[in-house]
Amino acid sequence: MTAAETATNDRLWQKIRDEARRAVASDPVFGKSLAEAVLAHDGFAAALADLIGRRLGGSVAEQTRFTAFSRDAFRHSPELIEASGRDLQAIVRSDPAIAGLLAPLLHFKGYVALQAWRVSNWLWHHDHRDAALLFQNEASNVLQVSIHPAASIGSSVYLDHATGIVIGANAVIGDEVTILQNVSIGRGNELPTRSPRIGRGVFIGAGATILGDIRIGDFARIGADTLVTSDVPGGCTAVGNPARLTNCPEPVSAA
Repeated sequence: MTAAETATNDRLWQKIRDEARRAVASDPVFGKSLAEAVLAHDGFAAALADLIGRRLGGSVAEQTRFTAFSRDAFRHSPELIEASGRDLQAIVRSDPAIAGLLAPLLHFKGYVALQAWRVSNWLWHHDHRDAALLFQNEASNVLQVSIHPAASIGSSVYLDHATGIVIGANAVIGDEVTILQNVSIGRGNELPTRSPRIGRGVFIGAGATILGDIRIGDFARIGADTLVTSDVPGGCTAVGNPARLTNCPEPVSAA
C-alpha cells in the first residue's frame, strides 16, 4: 500500500472513531458496544478483523479463529484494507439514507460479507482452501450471502440489503458495482467452467440472474428479476425474462 493510500485509510479510521465518540456521548447505553467494536482498536484493520470474527463466529473460539485469519490476511496484504475502505465509502456515496461511516461498518451485513469474502479470497490463493471455504460457508449460513473464494471482485463495491446474493467460482466483478438482494451470478450449462464478467459501474437489481460465459459492459444496468444469458453492451439496460436491451447509448458516428 502506498503512502497516499495509508494516509487515506488513516483519515477514514479517524472519521470512524470521531463518529463513534459522538455516538457514545449521545447514547451511553449503546456506547459500550461501540467502544468494544471501534474505540478499543488501534486501527481499521484490527476493528474490521474483530467485526468479521464477531459476525461469523458462533462461539468465542470460532470468533477468535475467524478474527485471527482476518488479521493474518490484512497484515500480509494491506491492499485488502484499502479495498475495504473504498467499499465502505461507496456505501455512503450510493445510499442517500446513510450519512456516515459508522452505521454501514457495524450494521450492514452486505459490507461484512464482502470483507469476509476478501479474506477468503486471500486464503484461497495462499493454499488455505479449507479455511477459505469455511469463511464462505459461515457467511452463507449467518449472513445469507454466498461468494465463492475463487471469484474476483474489485473495490468500491456495494452489496445493498444483500440477503440471497450468490456469486459463483470464477465470476469477475469490476469496481464500483452495486448488487441488490437475491442476485445470482454464476456458471451456465453450456460452458460450466466459465462465469460472467461484470464491468465497472454496473448496477444489478434485486432478483436478477446472470449466467454463463457472458460479458456485462461498463455502466450497464440490469433490472429487477431479469434473466441474462447473453452479453449486455456497456451503458445498456437489460430488463425482462429473457432479457431485452433498452436505453442503449447511441452509436458514435464517424467523423
